Amino acid sequence: METLAKHRHFLRFTTRDLTDEQAGQRSTASELCLGGLIKHVTSTERNWAEFIQRGPSAMGDFKNMTEADFAKRADDFRMLPGETLKGVLAAYEEVAAVTDKLVADLPDLGVSHPLPEAPWFEPGARWSARRVLLHIIAETAQHAGHADIIRESLDGAKSMG
Repeated sequence: METLAKHRHFLRFTTRDLTDEQAGQRSTASELCLGGLIKHVTSTERNWAEFIQRGPSAMGDFKNMTEADFAKRADDFRMLPGETLKGVLAAYEEVAAVTDKLVADLPDLGVSHPLPEAPWFEPGARWSARRVLLHIIAETAQHAGHADIIRESLDGAKSMG
């Protein structure tokens, strides 16, 4: 969990000293903003932690998603009116605490579930809790790098270097 904590720190660190407006601002060709990126990582970690506990039913049925479902999912990538950076970061901290407790309490990281049917999953694949945690770490690290680029494009600040 030390590796995940490090990448969570770097992701949060990219938002230091920003206003809510800056956290919601696009600074690259991408649709992403820093607040939206943290919302996405929060949602992703929450969903995968629920998958560890409940299996594929926690992920929903991707085949039956409606336009409204896809629009709601897209909202995870941007700051919506009334959302604050403080609130986004607090939600991320809550999810991180739940994940950390889940891992600490899990008797076996080898417990596995079949992945839900979705175009981006290999048919018939199963993921163990260990594999899910590796995925959460990889997602967090990847998005911390995205966040660093967005922040540098926003005002020149860097996480490192």
